[in-house]
Amino acid sequence: MYKVLLVEDERVIREGMKALIEQVTSEFRVMAEAEHGKEALEYLRTEIPDLIVTDIRMREIDGLTMIGKIREMYEELPIVIISGYGDFQYAQKAVKHGVADYLLKPIDRIELAQTLEKIKQFLDRKRHLTAKTGQDDAAKDERHIIRKVKEYIQNHADGDLRLQTLADVIHLHPIYLSQLFKQETGENLSDYVTSVRMNRAKQLLRETSLKVYDISRLVGYQSPKHFMLIFKKEVGMTPGSYRDRAVSEDL
Repeated sequence: MYKVLLVEDERVIREGMKALIEQVTSEFRVMAEAEHGKEALEYLRTEIPDLIVTDIRMREIDGLTMIGKIREMYEELPIVIISGYGDFQYAQKAVKHGVADYLLKPIDRIELAQTLEKIKQFLDRKRHLTAKTGQDDAAKDERHIIRKVKEYIQNHADGDLRLQTLADVIHLHPIYLSQLFKQETGENLSDYVTSVRMNRAKQLLRETSLKVYDISRLVGYQSPKHFMLIFKKEVGMTPGSYRDRAVSEDL
């Protein structure tokens, strides 16, 4: 349902207009009323309706002046002008301010219904695009989080890469981070950490003459025995065998 701000200085007409709007459509509801333009502008400083329906002749501030000020605040807010026959040319000028439509008094029910349906379609499209943009932005944020986590792991292979530590780095709940990583990459976060560490270990085994226990610490394992068990499980051979094979392949 869309919210309407109704601006009309005559109470009887305002009440009749409110009833008419709610009779011809279930998609719009008059949520606020103003007796003149000044009151309407005060309302708009704290609240944003989906549609403004306003008389063009009012006390305090005339319709065109009010619409001009509204456009400074909200460029795309739909506005429907109600005018008497004598104000027809005056109402036409309001089109330059981007009003959605203008209706002549007495208001024709069918014409009002058609105008509101046209505005509803505009608002539906806008709402859909806003929701889609919001989803796209959320997806971008999630991809950015995963990219940041991966970079941190790659740059701190020798450090503390427990789930809680990684969650603290990016200020997320650890359970949410774990689920998000799995959702975005298709693998468990712990498996990714192990993969990065093993790749780093293989690089050090190939390119340096460091002892296995030194390499184990450089890839985040304080226990060389535990490192060797993980390495054999992941690579299919011991660190020593991997180094020997790498050396023989280079010969």
